[in-house]
Amino acid sequence: MDIIGRKTEMRELQRYYDSDRPELIIVYGRRRVGKTFLIRELFKDNFAFYFTGTVDAPNSENLANFDKAIIEFGGTSPRASKNWGDAFEKLKALLAGLAKPAQLTKKSGNKKVVFIDEMPWLDARESDFLRAFDYFWNSWASAIPEIMFIGCGSATSWITKKIFQNRGGLHNRITGRIYLAPFSLGECEAFFKSRKIEMTRYQTAECYMIFGGIPYYLDLFHRGISFSQNVDRLCFADKAPLLYEFEELYRSLFKNPRRHIAIVEALSKKRTGMSRTELSEASKLQPNGHLTEVLSELEQCDFIEKYTDFTKRKNGSYYFLKDPFSLFYLRYMKNNDTKDEYFWTNYAEDGGHRAWCGYAFEQLCRTHIKQMKEKLGILGVSTETTSWRSKDTTPGAQIDLLISRRDGVINLCEMKFSKHPYMITKAEASELERKKSVFLLETGVKNTVHITLVTAWGLEKKGYFSVAQSEIALEDLFG
Repeated sequence: MDIIGRKTEMRELQRYYDSDRPELIIVYGRRRVGKTFLIRELFKDNFAFYFTGTVDAPNSENLANFDKAIIEFGGTSPRASKNWGDAFEKLKALLAGLAKPAQLTKKSGNKKVVFIDEMPWLDARESDFLRAFDYFWNSWASAIPEIMFIGCGSATSWITKKIFQNRGGLHNRITGRIYLAPFSLGECEAFFKSRKIEMTRYQTAECYMIFGGIPYYLDLFHRGISFSQNVDRLCFADKAPLLYEFEELYRSLFKNPRRHIAIVEALSKKRTGMSRTELSEASKLQPNGHLTEVLSELEQCDFIEKYTDFTKRKNGSYYFLKDPFSLFYLRYMKNNDTKDEYFWTNYAEDGGHRAWCGYAFEQLCRTHIKQMKEKLGILGVSTETTSWRSKDTTPGAQIDLLISRRDGVINLCEMKFSKHPYMITKAEASELERKKSVFLLETGVKNTVHITLVTAWGLEKKGYFSVAQSEIALEDLFG
């Protein structure tokens, strides 16, 4: 099966494989993004050892499964492992037996690849997994140039705190970090083509606005039925495959997901983003260290995104919901009592659907800043992406996306989703000019400000279209 995209990540993994030193690689990214698929396809399952943790399993169960894997890969396990120290001693014996001592020398391209998937699930309560892994790596594996250890996990917050920020024996031991992001629009399009699924770019964008660029979700699509039929089958039909995905997703990543879900639910109701104070009030979470931790974990796991206020005032950051599926679930699936298995097909022209489209399209645009910069011809220009709210003017103004450029220009981005070329009315043109004026007045910036419209089908070249100094169409985001 062909690997879509991931060229940079594959080059990095190949470079580590070809090195003449021991490698400790961490591959991370949100659940369902394709980490395991990438590693298994790239190495064609030619592992010296492979094991995956089981979510919510007791420590004894993961240890028993580890012992079974040792035997499957040619090792021995005469006694059940009582702890992870025992388990890693068996792994050491297995790896040492795969090559003669004379072969354990610097020789590129001849790595013994050890792949342990879902490492966070092995770090159960009262588990000595991390301490044992620390000892295994530092006392033996880190001196064997032939070893390439790949650790993988979806609980990005665990990876960050327990591995990257480790202040014990694993501090600065990681030789490679590979973050696997969701697909871009262009990669989604390539994925559907590889599966012989016919989809227009407009439909691909709608798909992205519901499922994001998550390969697992895309792989559930069936050929020969419409986009709306696929959405109904996956989300609203009896025993739909994604009916319980939201709960499973958060439960698998966070030990106490209630607080994380409260933040996500609050953001799903506010398309203009929320400050930390506003989130605390809306979610009923105290504005203390626990809130800081929850926000950080959601950011690390790609569910929310933080934009600094352009004025960079204290506490001037705004949080936006980033995960499309979370927004879609909370808007349409959580409390859907219609029992209509064709809900999405029948709902497509509803006013609420248009409101959701606007919010989801803004999410999509914020995920494709690189493509927007390329269309504006500033890919090589240093930029900062921020948001801004007026503090002094009545009525106020808010700009959800500003691209502040090193060349003295600021792009004030307005994102509009429609099924046809977008026509700027007199009232909208007046409001855009007012926003621009308020922004210049309150911030006092001397930069040139360009109003930039991001739309699905481009701008209708009549009426007041000239208020926009530049425009970006959906087509441009597929680059």
